[in-house]
Amino acid sequence: MSSAKPRILFFNPVKHAVPFYEKLQEHAHTEVVTSKGRQEFFKDVTDKYKDIFAIYRTSASGAVAGKFDAELISHLPSTCKYIFHNGAGYDPIDTEACAKRGIIVTNAPDPVTDATADLAILLLLGALRNLNPALRSLHAGTFKQGVDFGHDPRGKTLGILGMGRIGRAIKHRCEPFGIKTVYHNRRPLSADQASGAEYVSFEKLLTESDIISINVPLNADTKHLIGAAEIAKMKPGVVIINTARGAIVDEAAMADALASGNIGAVGLDVYEREPEIHEKLLRNERALLVPHIGTHTYETLAKMEEWAMENARRAVVGEVLLSPVPEHRGLVIEKAEECE
Repeated sequence: MSSAKPRILFFNPVKHAVPFYEKLQEHAHTEVVTSKGRQEFFKDVTDKYKDIFAIYRTSASGAVAGKFDAELISHLPSTCKYIFHNGAGYDPIDTEACAKRGIIVTNAPDPVTDATADLAILLLLGALRNLNPALRSLHAGTFKQGVDFGHDPRGKTLGILGMGRIGRAIKHRCEPFGIKTVYHNRRPLSADQASGAEYVSFEKLLTESDIISINVPLNADTKHLIGAAEIAKMKPGVVIINTARGAIVDEAAMADALASGNIGAVGLDVYEREPEIHEKLLRNERALLVPHIGTHTYETLAKMEEWAMENARRAVVGEVLLSPVPEHRGLVIEKAEECE
């Protein structure tokens, strides 16, 4: 091991892209964190990890240190210049606190697109077709007894809230089913990106969609974007699909509306207080629930690991980063200008 190599601290071991990890070791000294908890990590960064160049983290890193909030960021040594996040959503990281310390955060948006969109379609079709009560009936030995009818997807209107990479992938997957797509973003997409989907206001999406797919990132502006007031505006029997972040929806309000029948069914991969799930959702047969497995495939997880480590490699050798988070693109430019 060359002492001149920058140290990258991995909060989770690489499981799928091992050859890429081994290749990264040509450029950096990599090691997996041994701290068992947040306070132990705070101590370790004052001695054992006092000269780390960067941190590699995943959505599971919170098990060691909790959220990468302002408190945690304040404990990082001045040598730490990057946090490479293995995932698209980076809401557990306080990007503002990072920017104040000159730490650039990167994420891995592209690799998650297909697997997440695939799961969204599974949840959408399953919720429409009343799949969950049917499965429960089968396992209970009652074989379809008392299982209500489902709905065909053809002719339904899907409202995509957040027509980014995943939203567009969901739109394309819905086309063979005869589903009409409308969407709402902060601003309309180009005609090429929209691919025939109609841009509508937030209000119109709520009132006219038969199915609503939530695909916006979680931040201060989108927390509880869908609450009781918004649900009250939706069509009776609307189907809600969420593969983004649970806290975008007021989970209690959604559970109440599902129980009352105002919401016809939900298909959820994410929850407001994971791993805790609202008891009313767990008890409701019309809630098709899976445990945050949107990217839980060998292929996708390998691509996510490779993407995050490629950001790491580029940072070490001084190449352009693949995907600094939007809030830090100005900071990347500033650093590049300092090096000229």
